[in-house]
Amino acid sequence: MASKGGVVGAALMAAALAGAALPAKAGEFDGVTVNIMTQTGAIQEPLQRRAPEFEKLTGAKINVIAVPFSDLYQKVLTDWASGTNSVDAAVFAPQWMVDYVAGGYLEDIGGRVAKDKAIAWDDIAPFFRDFSSSYGGKTYLVPFDGDFHMLYYRTDIFDKAGLKPPTTWDEYLEAAKKLNGMEVDGQKVYGSCIAKKRNAQSYWFVTDVVGSMTQSKGTSQGTFFNTKDMTPLVDNEAFRKALTFLKESGKYGPPDELNMDVSDTRPLFTSGKCALNLDWGDVGVLAIDPATSKVIDKTGATIMPGAKQVLNWDTGKLEACSKETCPNAIDGVNHAPYAAFGGWSGGINVKAKDKVKDAAYAFFSYMSAPAQSNVDVTIGKTGFNAYRTSQLSYNDGWKKAGMSEKAAASYLGAIKDSLNSPNMILDLRIPQNQKYQQVVLDEAIARFLAGEIDEEATVKAVADGWKDLNDQIGTEDQLKFYKNTLGAK
Repeated sequence: MASKGGVVGAALMAAALAGAALPAKAGEFDGVTVNIMTQTGAIQEPLQRRAPEFEKLTGAKINVIAVPFSDLYQKVLTDWASGTNSVDAAVFAPQWMVDYVAGGYLEDIGGRVAKDKAIAWDDIAPFFRDFSSSYGGKTYLVPFDGDFHMLYYRTDIFDKAGLKPPTTWDEYLEAAKKLNGMEVDGQKVYGSCIAKKRNAQSYWFVTDVVGSMTQSKGTSQGTFFNTKDMTPLVDNEAFRKALTFLKESGKYGPPDELNMDVSDTRPLFTSGKCALNLDWGDVGVLAIDPATSKVIDKTGATIMPGAKQVLNWDTGKLEACSKETCPNAIDGVNHAPYAAFGGWSGGINVKAKDKVKDAAYAFFSYMSAPAQSNVDVTIGKTGFNAYRTSQLSYNDGWKKAGMSEKAAASYLGAIKDSLNSPNMILDLRIPQNQKYQQVVLDEAIARFLAGEIDEEATVKAVADGWKDLNDQIGTEDQLKFYKNTLGAK
């Protein structure tokens, strides 16, 4: 995969030097250094790999500063808020944009984008172009990645067991239980593999489950808070059932699952040791890598499971789906695909020097342009998933990457089903959302799964923690932010 990218990169550089691929000229940024902060590992990889190409094209030196995911939000915020400004640009979660914009730290790049033909802005899927990249009517981020949680399953194992891929969370647990310990190709498989490590990227998964029971009337309904008064949608049967699901799934997973991040569960799945897996789009591409995958053409992907019961917000009880309560249900199942994280995107420090801003934008444009991104989204280790409309159809790029037409129909189909769902869950995008999810929610879920606190204590910890944050920041203000994000009246 890497050598393929190198060959393509060489061809792209030739085209770029001919003036076709960059909003910059050869030598325009000689002597300019751009310090870009992002996550260690995936995401860091494509930035570092493309940096030398870009330097040859423009003269700009791209210095990638990588930190653990758990530290990224705060390190970028601290650097910019303190006035240190050692970070010229950053690649991060779009939901954090609200805090960076509110502080006046992010450069408005709308004017640059409007003049930039190379970036092919209209080809970026509307959700990632209009929601993930923008805030308050202005454009602040360049997307490199499209993010949705999806379900992955071993097609060969399911066929052997006479099972269909689960469409509900109850069916997921039933399949995981039945398949756990089955011997396939000389090794026993785990029924389920879900990342559950604390202080990592695991706290999003509870929302997949609870959201399918909480949000049933479309994206604008929301799933985190009641849009009447900002009451956390936590002390109810839907959230409790989601907690039960997470704990129950652990019975059919790896013995050390509570210490596993997605960087641990992904190789387990692609090495053939998991029958079921929940994750972002990375798994579908990692599964076709001949260097590491043992499940090539043995995997399927679907929209996340849903529920046949949904929450009555007034009573806190679960009720059977009906045409009124679940207008978007498919075969009686309410699906609510979660745009968790929103897709890695690049933003520029408003305090950076003008020439540095120019170079940073040119690099981000180069990374996002079809010639580069069409390759990078097919390489599993990049952490970048399809986000352009043109990338959501089977083409020569996917074929060259080793993805069969059958695998692409499943993988790209699941992304399109999620992206086009009228009941898509938007990630939380209100001031200090990182504290709500990455601190309060993550700690409570981790302690619950570790057996440190029971279900009721977990519900109380999240509900009280979110309410306290609302009180501290201003409940009325947070409600306005929340409703504006959802487009709720």
